[in-house]
Amino acid sequence: MSRTQKTELLAPAGSTEALTAALRCGADAVYVGARQFSARANAENFDAAGLTAAAALCHLYGAKLFLAVNTLLFDPEFSALDTLLQTAAEAGADGCIVQDTGVAAYIAQRLPTLRLHASTQMTVHSPAGVRFAKQAGFCRVVAARELSAVQLRALCAEAANCGMEVEAFVHGAHCMSVSGQCWMSAAMGGRSANRGCCAQPCRLPFSADPAQKNVCALSLKDMSLVQHLSEITEIGVLSLKIEGRMKRPEYVAAAVTACRRALDGRQPDLQELRAVFSRSGFTDGYFTGQRQEMFGTRQKEDVTAAQDVLAGLREKYRRPRKAGVLDAHFSLHSGQPAALTVTDGARTVTVTGEAPQTARSRPTDLPVLQKQFEKLGDTIYEAGAVTADCDTDIMLPASALNALRRDAAAAMDAVRIRDNTPQHLLSPVPALPESPQNLPAAPRFRLEIRHPEQLSQLGGLAGELDALLLPLQYAKAYPSFGAAVPQERVFLLPPRFHLDETEIISMLREAKTAGFSHLGCRHAADAQLGRELGFTLHGMTGLHITNAYAAKFWAEFGLADALCSPETPRMPAQLLPLGIFAYGRLPLMLTRNCPLREQAGCGSCRHLLYDRKGVPLYTDCTRILEKPDYAEIFNAVPVWLADRPQVLQEAAFSLLSMTEEPAEQVKTVLEAYVSGKTDFAPPKYTRGLHIV
Repeated sequence: MSRTQKTELLAPAGSTEALTAALRCGADAVYVGARQFSARANAENFDAAGLTAAAALCHLYGAKLFLAVNTLLFDPEFSALDTLLQTAAEAGADGCIVQDTGVAAYIAQRLPTLRLHASTQMTVHSPAGVRFAKQAGFCRVVAARELSAVQLRALCAEAANCGMEVEAFVHGAHCMSVSGQCWMSAAMGGRSANRGCCAQPCRLPFSADPAQKNVCALSLKDMSLVQHLSEITEIGVLSLKIEGRMKRPEYVAAAVTACRRALDGRQPDLQELRAVFSRSGFTDGYFTGQRQEMFGTRQKEDVTAAQDVLAGLREKYRRPRKAGVLDAHFSLHSGQPAALTVTDGARTVTVTGEAPQTARSRPTDLPVLQKQFEKLGDTIYEAGAVTADCDTDIMLPASALNALRRDAAAAMDAVRIRDNTPQHLLSPVPALPESPQNLPAAPRFRLEIRHPEQLSQLGGLAGELDALLLPLQYAKAYPSFGAAVPQERVFLLPPRFHLDETEIISMLREAKTAGFSHLGCRHAADAQLGRELGFTLHGMTGLHITNAYAAKFWAEFGLADALCSPETPRMPAQLLPLGIFAYGRLPLMLTRNCPLREQAGCGSCRHLLYDRKGVPLYTDCTRILEKPDYAEIFNAVPVWLADRPQVLQEAAFSLLSMTEEPAEQVKTVLEAYVSGKTDFAPPKYTRGLHIV
């Protein structure tokens, strides 16, 4: 962040009342969702007229309005997106928060004057992620919530080098999963978090011990970094973001007020903040690195505490906040319309009204004018200096003076809104090329393993594989595995979350020197590092390719092929060769807090997390730099499509992803898919999230 830039306090608004609360309590910017394509689809959100009014109110206060278009889109939805962009352009939105790379590419062409912010759903958590966002056309990244102060500093330093801005969450709900890497709601109930409809099944009971049925092992306390704001701004974060578009206006008022007081060097009321909403208190565990006491649920006392503070919080935003000082000059002369000129230091407006009358008793003098002008209570202005050029024997009724004051304030409002509203120009609708890739004559299969032992019984089946996907930490030892898959067909998989990117770069360089040349990219930083280091790039699930515009974007970025998002109902046009998740336990969550370690400890780990019905979810950790670096929670049953050859033939390749399967089962699964036999299937399975 440039030292000349002012730190921005960014507030959520899921309704008009919440927007008003945010602005009146001191927010510098507000983010809202429209009725479509918002990650908080269940908030009230804003229709076209509401969005226009919201932008005007923000710009009156000199604040920014950012529109969240932070869900994944399918191909048929881009016409509705285009309508929304026209509304955003007319309203004068200041920026757009985006997850989908296809949406970002579309906006960059259709509405190039609109600033693009990379949503936290893009999982930007490292310097390479910042560089990716810069090249993809973003001007700001919303950092992952799981970063420590040290990691956030590294991200901000890279942003400063790139001329990028960093936005970071400082208060609000913590998802158990890293944002943008969760399919739990979609897999368990068909309500996709990546599509704005998360049902929050993680807040329900989950336990490492099936006998303990009331444990909520996936529920984190809300974050609150209010006491760290000076350090966060010193690190280089430009925008301090409050979570909560689903929360009530009083919550917004409390959070904005607390953050504003902290930024102004005053003591925030943390008790009031906790009372309005918390889950057994707050945590700063990710930021400080002290992650021992981060779990919590909403208790009865948390709910009842809010009742004591709501009335006082509503009082905080009952009246407009003063956001400017108006100096006034009256011109009152006999036979001429009365005139009032006001200035806020940057703008000047003049309004006229009734002509003064001859005074019958007391004339209208400067003290009278000053008294009447100071009645600005229902506006955003305070009265400054009042001067006058008046005849000595004239009088203007109080009603006429009040009308002048109201007209002057309204005229200044209009000028302020005009001056603070960006002017946008829509470009032609982006067109997609009409030359799809040719699909292979027969399905190709790629095998992803989690442990080296899973390769021990492949034998001749290795020759049937298009590629073997191998975790990066096993690259050095790969020659000793005795696997029949040649190194030139091995795709390395970096960890799904980079704690120390310098170490990952070192491992990638060593692997490149050893002859590995292919990289599986599970998030944007992987793709950026792989391109910088000269790997052939292959997209994985975490890149979220759900539409043809995203496929086109990644093809132009340099990917050789990619996995289609498992949430896509139909395969997009093969503008980039797209594969399908054909077998395996769909990853439900990527989390920096291992629920098994928290409840039972690593020594008692059985790799199973039970839901409230007793269904076990396979859970495993990845250990590279810490112990563990992160944990992954997988679906209870695997996707099974071996008996659906027509589905497999629509894809450029089929991914067979292994988790806890022993070597014999790996062999059996691969045989079933390669041979096309339908007489083998797991006892329980799912068809996945595709419509098949």
